[in-house]
Amino acid sequence: MAASKRSVLQFFSTQSLSGKVHPLVIFNICDCYVRRPDQAERVIGTLLGSVLPDGTVDIRNSYAVPHNESVDQVALDIEYHHNMLLSHQKVNPKEVIVGWYSTGLGVTGGSALIHEFYSREVSNPIHLTVDTGFADGEGSIKAYVSNSLSLGDQQIAAQFQEIPLDLRMVEAERIGFDNLKATAVNKIPSDLEGMEASMTHLLALIDDTYKYVDDVVEGRVVPDNKIGKCISDVVGSLPKIPSSTFDKLVNDSLQDHLLMLYLSSITRTQLSLAEKLNTAAQIL
Repeated sequence: MAASKRSVLQFFSTQSLSGKVHPLVIFNICDCYVRRPDQAERVIGTLLGSVLPDGTVDIRNSYAVPHNESVDQVALDIEYHHNMLLSHQKVNPKEVIVGWYSTGLGVTGGSALIHEFYSREVSNPIHLTVDTGFADGEGSIKAYVSNSLSLGDQQIAAQFQEIPLDLRMVEAERIGFDNLKATAVNKIPSDLEGMEASMTHLLALIDDTYKYVDDVVEGRVVPDNKIGKCISDVVGSLPKIPSSTFDKLVNDSLQDHLLMLYLSSITRTQLSLAEKLNTAAQIL
């Protein structure tokens, strides 16, 4: 696959198209980047998912595609790409190609040619970029769509427009992603440390909500009906039980969690001991 000489232009999008990416995709991309060949500067791959009824592109899975890239050309292993697609669709037949990804900050000259290939695979593919080099201090994640700019019958440039991207995750995934974004991490937090961080974050959100409600009541802030409805829905979803009963439920849940940690630790110890005894028996 020879490289194109077209220019690459990058703009902010004015379209209504948007994307939603699951954290599994980001973790998978980062894992592929860590395992990349020594001579490779970046990794690229295929994005799988579906298009929601409102037009949002839901990116739920991905796989890397081997490629060779130099200054003037790009070569993709197309056969490997098609084999991986068939394997994924045997497990998840509803997942189809929605675009492709690359590591690095923004789009490059070779991105236009790769995007052209994926445009033959699917209509209007999304290009997802993950900054694994932390060029701006953190791992930024952006999504683009491309349009060809032509002069007469000649295509002169590929116009990449950034689109809104929503990264939704539960609290446990958020803790892992925050550690992934950090340029230096001493250790992965334990379950209890993760729970403590989650509770600290929750308390901070509650304090912000209290402050907002007080400011609205005192007339310092103009009330927002959408925010008020969200607060009402949250308060209405809370069970109406005495505080003592609620404390007991929390403590019982915490004790169950600690018991599961203890049992899993015992299981790991027994498995390790059994493996050593089996190895010693084979040697004797």
